[in-house]
This record gives sequence, structure tokens and C-alpha cells, in this order.
Amino acid sequence: MEIKDTYNTIAFESEETLFKEKNSKFFGYAFPISSEEELKPIIETLKKKHPHAGHFCYAYQIGTDTITYRANDDGEPSNSAGMPIYGQLQSFDVTNTVVIVVRLFGGTKLGVGGLISAYKTSAQITLESCDIIEKTIDIHYLISFDYKNMNKVMRVIKEKNLDIVTQEMEIKEETGLPIGIIEIKIRKKNAEQIADIFHSLYEIDIQIKE
Repeated sequence: MEIKDTYNTIAFESEETLFKEKNSKFFGYAFPISSEEELKPIIETLKKKHPHAGHFCYAYQIGTDTITYRANDDGEPSNSAGMPIYGQLQSFDVTNTVVIVVRLFGGTKLGVGGLISAYKTSAQITLESCDIIEKTIDIHYLISFDYKNMNKVMRVIKEKNLDIVTQEMEIKEETGLPIGIIEIKIRKKNAEQIADIFHSLYEIDIQIKE
């Protein structure tokens, strides 16, 4: 069974979109995020931009192997805003993304059905405006070795065309001799095979970076 090691996300934040329904205005925004902590300053910025708005509803999905999500109605009737937005994240199959819809009330109540439709449409328009890209799920390894084994390590890195993230030298306290530490990243589906190659090399240590 082939390991799935790609996911879809948005390349960068969207332009502002606008959907109108019975004089209510729904401003849509999408942002790439990797943690919930990134959400608060985004919401605060939008509140400054729309000081007269009554609702800042959103949904996000974060993660690849394990998905975390949240849908927030921000005062709208239960499940009339956050879940319709979240449904569009699922439809577009994107993660590490938040969609926020800001509503300015236009004086006419839309009813629960009207709200569901409006928030769904706003989220859809917003995601349609985004540049959706595919990214790989990468495993990061730390390879450590005595300096004398540098060529052995670099030969594998070159032959397998591996990406070096960081590379540094340290002095080993016990011996006073230099050791190399290289961080590499490998696509998840290839990670085990590459790790086995390094495990088979004498005096080379490879560990998954926590």
C-alpha cells in the first residue's frame, strides 16, 4: 500500500472577497496557518478593519496525519456559520488553512437557512480565489558522525539527492575530535528506505528529529 505523503494547502493569504445577501455583506478571507495560536492576531486585525461588523465566523483545519479542526459561529445560530465554512475546507481538500467570514448586518434577517447558504457561498468564493498548492509531508532526520566519515555520509546525500536543512561541526567532549551533525528532510514515502541506508553504515548515527 502506497504511503500518502502529500497534502493541499493555500500558497498565501487570499484577497478580500465580498458576497452580498439582502443588504448583509459577507467579507471572506483565507490564511495559511500551522497552529491555532496564529488565529488570534488575524482576528484582531480583521476587527480593526471592520469595526462595525457583528460576526467574525471561521473554520480551520490543521495537520496532515492527524487533523485538528474547529468551526466557530461567533454568535450566529448554532451550526449556521462555522460548519458551512468548514464544509468548504473539506470540499476543497485543504489543510493548514483558516477561512474567516466577516458579516455586516444589512437590516434584514436571513434565517438559519439563509445564513448557512451565505456563509457557505462566501467561503467557497474565498477558496476559489486562492492559489491551492500540493506540498509533501517530510520527515526530518539528524545524522551524526565522526569527521573522518564525512565523505561516506555526503556520498549517500549526493547519490540520493537529499535536501540538507542544516549542517554543523561540533567538538566531541570525550575525544576532542570534530563530529558532524547534518539535518536532512526526506519525503515520508522514502524516509524508511533512506534511514536503513544510513543505519547500515558503520559509525553513522541517524535519528528522527523530534
